[in-house]
Amino acid sequence: MSSPLDPFEIFAIGSDQEFNEFALEMFHHQAVHNQVYRRYLDILSVDHRNIKDLQSIPFLPVEIFKTHRVVTTGYEKDFEEQYFESSSTTGKGVSRHFFWDPYWYWRASAENFSNFFGDEHLDIVALLPGYMEREHSSLIYMVRELMEIHNTNTEAFFLNDYEGLLRQVEENREWDQRTLIFGVAHALVDFAQWLPEPIPDLIILETGGMKGRKREMTREELHEFLKARFGVDVIYSEYGMTELFSQAYSGADGIFDCPNWMKVFIRDSEDPFNLLPHGRTGGINVIDLANAQSCAFIATSDLGRSYEDDRFEVLGRFDHSDIRGCSLMVA
Repeated sequence: MSSPLDPFEIFAIGSDQEFNEFALEMFHHQAVHNQVYRRYLDILSVDHRNIKDLQSIPFLPVEIFKTHRVVTTGYEKDFEEQYFESSSTTGKGVSRHFFWDPYWYWRASAENFSNFFGDEHLDIVALLPGYMEREHSSLIYMVRELMEIHNTNTEAFFLNDYEGLLRQVEENREWDQRTLIFGVAHALVDFAQWLPEPIPDLIILETGGMKGRKREMTREELHEFLKARFGVDVIYSEYGMTELFSQAYSGADGIFDCPNWMKVFIRDSEDPFNLLPHGRTGGINVIDLANAQSCAFIATSDLGRSYEDDRFEVLGRFDHSDIRGCSLMVA
């Protein structure tokens, strides 16, 4: 494959066979046209021409985005280079995800959100302190785009203005619109504690973010607290990161659903090049075909397990998140 992929193609994937074929095609393309990934494969003595199945593809450690510019060439002639940047809760630096055409991110985010939450008209409001202050936050970019699609008022970001948020919820009720609050966990806790009374028709979507804030809660503890305070039956979760253009969502059972252009595999914590069967706990590897401009094959620093229906569960993070293999790339 000598030319960049058409972004429309991945969103039309309708079967495992189509995904596998597309992923292998993208792998062989990125193994040649992504300098950092090509170097990583060379260090591992992997000849991409010998890779015939997804299980044999090496996944690039996510930490490399902190030290290298991970890009697949071929898109830059038509667009200006941009990047998303992560926050740093560990003091070990930030990741930068470089890209040229933001359409891939917009399309992946919008289509997957719509697929998961359906066609119901929702008004999206956001409680995302800590992200609003960052110029290159992928989360803020995504929520803004979703607001433009779904909202009557284009933007509805609230930091500590809980009274204003509550007024927005009440106004939406008058127009028979349900409100979806897209919030970082600690801000949702603060709002829930302030809330005078439950609002059972809210949709609460949390995107993590308790680390280093208040008392640490498990996801189960957080969701039980929020359900009780808001008076809702379900707390939804979003799984995403700066280094991925796609997101996964979970509902009542806490198990994440991937869009058709994204798959999760679980690697052995002791041998990162060995993939585990469904039901076993290990490191989360992600194939995200929306990452056509960077690298679609990412070994994250998260722990989890996968299921036969292609869903997955997030169980935590590695204590030492500098994934084995990163040191090989230090120049």
